[in-house]
Amino acid sequence: MLTHVWGLMAHPNREWKQIKQERETITHLYAHHVLLLAAIPVICSYIGTTQVGWSLGGGTTIKLSYLDALGAGIVFYLVILAAVYIVGKTIRYSAKRFPKTPSQSQCIIFAGYVATPMFLSGIVAVYPIIWLCLLAGVIGLCYTAYLLYLGIPSFLDISEKEGFVVSSTTLAVGVLVLEGLLGMTVLLWGYGERIILSLLG
Repeated sequence: MLTHVWGLMAHPNREWKQIKQERETITHLYAHHVLLLAAIPVICSYIGTTQVGWSLGGGTTIKLSYLDALGAGIVFYLVILAAVYIVGKTIRYSAKRFPKTPSQSQCIIFAGYVATPMFLSGIVAVYPIIWLCLLAGVIGLCYTAYLLYLGIPSFLDISEKEGFVVSSTTLAVGVLVLEGLLGMTVLLWGYGERIILSLLG
């Protein structure tokens, strides 16, 4: 798993070929990659919101209790796992129009690996300042887009022209998913206690 993480960041072209040759399953992908890496933003957010607190500017800081942060973390983790699956389904749907349609399994595996930079960008949540988290999210998204455009043609066995169409559609959906995740992050981690209290009340 760590080999693929380093490879995708350092030499993605070579790494995409290596990943493709392995012919892994969705179960293996989640067990050895997605479940572990998706925990990075969750654990970092948990530490940041319980120890440092969300800085909203103007001297306002919101801290969560350990229990509230745990509840928010579980929801956040499940949303991240679902987001990988949704992006994989989007890739599959976008590629259906082409003669050599990749399997759903291929598309979800590709989505799991292409999300690696986004997972790693979650490290900044240890010090949860909104502008810093947004900056890290944008950098992660840019590198994710690079991996997407670079890897889709060879990994899914489609032409570069077809790969561009699929990549563009996937990136558009990915941006929406990212915006949703960022919004949910602020709501869950910044206002988690109020949301939980309002739901219980």
